[in-house]
Amino acid sequence: MGRKVHPVGFRLKINRDWDARWFAQGARYRDQLQEDFRIRRYIGREAEKASVSRVEIERYPNQLTVTVHTARPGILIGKKGEGVKRLRVGLQELTGKTVKVDIAEIDKPDTDAYLIAVSIAGQIERRIGHSRAIKRAISQAMRQGALGVKVEVSGRLAGGDMARREWSSEGRVPRSTLRANIDYNRAEALTTFGRIGIKVWVYKGDVIGPLQSAAKPSGESRDYVSP
Repeated sequence: MGRKVHPVGFRLKINRDWDARWFAQGARYRDQLQEDFRIRRYIGREAEKASVSRVEIERYPNQLTVTVHTARPGILIGKKGEGVKRLRVGLQELTGKTVKVDIAEIDKPDTDAYLIAVSIAGQIERRIGHSRAIKRAISQAMRQGALGVKVEVSGRLAGGDMARREWSSEGRVPRSTLRANIDYNRAEALTTFGRIGIKVWVYKGDVIGPLQSAAKPSGESRDYVSP
């Protein structure tokens, strides 16, 4: 059985930071970890149509800072910031703490691994052929500036009696190179034949220093601070 390393965890503190930045010990660590899960589930429900890719959580002694990376900040912010205010109030009621919500816009959602995986999963659930969905996603990502894309799907593809795995790639995806800025994520499509798993790797260039890229990576976010 092969041993596989998570591409993001493999590169932590080299070209990417943790999505949750805080420290705790014992039972406090367990409670805060479960609270992080509840925060992410709540944002996923409230911002289901906002194409949320990542949620970063940073804890301070008297404050909780939540940064939401979304491809549709207008939907999440709402008219005159009402959406952000509603989200902040809901998180404060959920955690019982002071919460600051920041919105970060994803400039190129077609190069975001999670959004690509969710898009392919949605197409498979709508009975679009997996090969067609993969080719379309890869071509869009390459047009938006990705240097390489790999997509793998597994399960009872096209309703087959036996589960199988298929993959397609374009460009370079150096998964064993630590300096490579590789965005990885996965999603699941629920079909009448069972679940179809989708994995996506997107290569966005090399990193020349700690958390610093030689050029602005494709899909970089722009920040919006809540009022």
